[in-house]
Order: sequence, then structure tokens, then C-alpha cells
Amino acid sequence: MNRNEHEHHHDCDCHHHHDEEELEDKYHECFNRFQPALTDAEVAEKTAQLLAEKAPKHFTEDTLKQLHGLIDLTTLTTLDTKDSVWQMVDTEVNQWEGTRPDVPHVAAVCTYPNFTETVRQALQVKDVSIAAVAAGFPASQTFPEVKIAEVGMAVLAGADEIDVVMNLGLFKEEAYEELTDELQEIKESCRGARLKVILETGALASAEEIHRATILALYSGADFVKTSTGKGYPGATPEAVYTICRVLKQYQKISGRRAGLKVSGGVRTAEDAVKYYTLVQELLGAEWLHKDTFRIGASSLVQDIRKRL
Repeated sequence: MNRNEHEHHHDCDCHHHHDEEELEDKYHECFNRFQPALTDAEVAEKTAQLLAEKAPKHFTEDTLKQLHGLIDLTTLTTLDTKDSVWQMVDTEVNQWEGTRPDVPHVAAVCTYPNFTETVRQALQVKDVSIAAVAAGFPASQTFPEVKIAEVGMAVLAGADEIDVVMNLGLFKEEAYEELTDELQEIKESCRGARLKVILETGALASAEEIHRATILALYSGADFVKTSTGKGYPGATPEAVYTICRVLKQYQKISGRRAGLKVSGGVRTAEDAVKYYTLVQELLGAEWLHKDTFRIGASSLVQDIRKRL
């Protein structure tokens, strides 16, 4: 599904519907490389079983410390100001630095793109990434040109990471060519920045849809697959994460590439975070439990973890 494969469709003057059939085959061939999705009932059962068996042993101080270093400290409200964003970076990151040398600082600070510059100026701690949501977040319903420009501007302003929502209108219509083209152009607009593609799992009807959306995101160049925006739809669930992890593991076997997972939307307590940690550990393996491949997007979780520590 790279660029070059895209160029072949218009080589012959065959009818348009023939093109479409060819494309459909291309995507089905791609889906068929993966084991079929589990049913919702199977996912629910396997997730519950795995968490009941394994989560309690992971609830340790060491896990909580590690989780602190995997958080994207996030503010995405209509009332954010330069001042409030600066304040958050200063109190939660700069001033916290050094108070617990045994606890790694957060992985990133994530804001709307117009605050990227503010975060860059306020941040005094090395090794904390600057993330911005972009591309018509949270609905992804705007002109592709606007999405690409917004991503480019955020990167120019200093974003190391870009979080965008997959175009679910195109996904529902099964307009996969348009969907993957748009994501690939967004990826190009990221230059060196990491691209996190949000599936908005709470808006998808089934494990099968989450499975398919994950595959499309990965083949469009996503560095991370992210569950949710935290806006307007239910946030992350262990079941959605189970399905995404299963695809990420198979994708690594097929492509050799280890793509990341970001869990977001409603992850507020240490208990919630440990559940997701457990799923990653058990389904993907310890090599994924690193900020390059696992993140939790949150605001109040930071305080909860610090309180427990």
C-alpha cells in the first residue's frame, strides 16, 4: 500500500468499476493477511479472563512508576489559554522535575495545535515530547487541504508528535483508497514527527470494525494507533485495546515494524492504567512497555498515580 502501488490504477482505459474492483481486492488482500477478527463476545470473554488472572500481580509500585513515564499529559478544552497551558507545563512538569528522582517524568504534553509554541517555550525538561492534535480534531470533518496544512503548521511550531482522527465517514463508506491517501498525505506533512492515528473506538460498531480500522491505520503509516479522542464518544475500553493489540502483534510479524498503542479517553485511575498495562504486557510483550510504543493520554491520571506513590 505504499505510494508506488497507488500509481497503477489508471494505467489502462478500463472502466471505472473495474478499477474499483481491483482496489477492493487490494484492501481485502491486505485484511486477509491477518487472522480474522474475533466476535465481540469472544473479545469480551478473553479480555475479562486475562485481566482477572493477570492484572492483580501487575498492581505494584514499580508498575505505577513506569506508567507515570508513559503518560501524555493532556489538556484539550475550549477554555484553554496560553496562560493555563503554560501553568500546566510549569507545575506538572517543570516544578515536579527532581521531586521524585525514582519516577520518570511524563512522556509528552499534548494540546491543541495553537498552543504548541506555548508548550515549547514553557517546557524546561529534556526528553518530554511535544504533541498536538490536528487535522480537524475531534471529528476529522474538514477539507483534506486544511488537515494537511494544520498538521504542517503544528510541526513547524515545534510538535514532535501529531494526533489525528481517522476519517470515519470514509471508513463507514468503505472508501478505503481515499481514506488511506488522506492519512498518507498527513503522514508526509508530519515530516519527522510521529503520527498517532485515532480510531475513535467508541464510535465503531464492533471488534471487526476496530480490527479493520487498525489495519488501515498501520498501512497508511501510523506510528501509533490510538483508541479515542475523549470527546463525544465513549473512551477507551479493555475490549477495544485487546483487538488493537492483536492486530499490532500480527502486523509486527508480517511487516517487521513495531507500531505503538495509545490508550486515551476516560483513563483516570491507577487501576484503569494497570489494566491497560496488563493487556500490553500479556498480548504484545515487555518490549512494548516503553514510551516509544505505549502511551496513555490523560489529565487526572497523573495526580492519581502521584497520590498512590
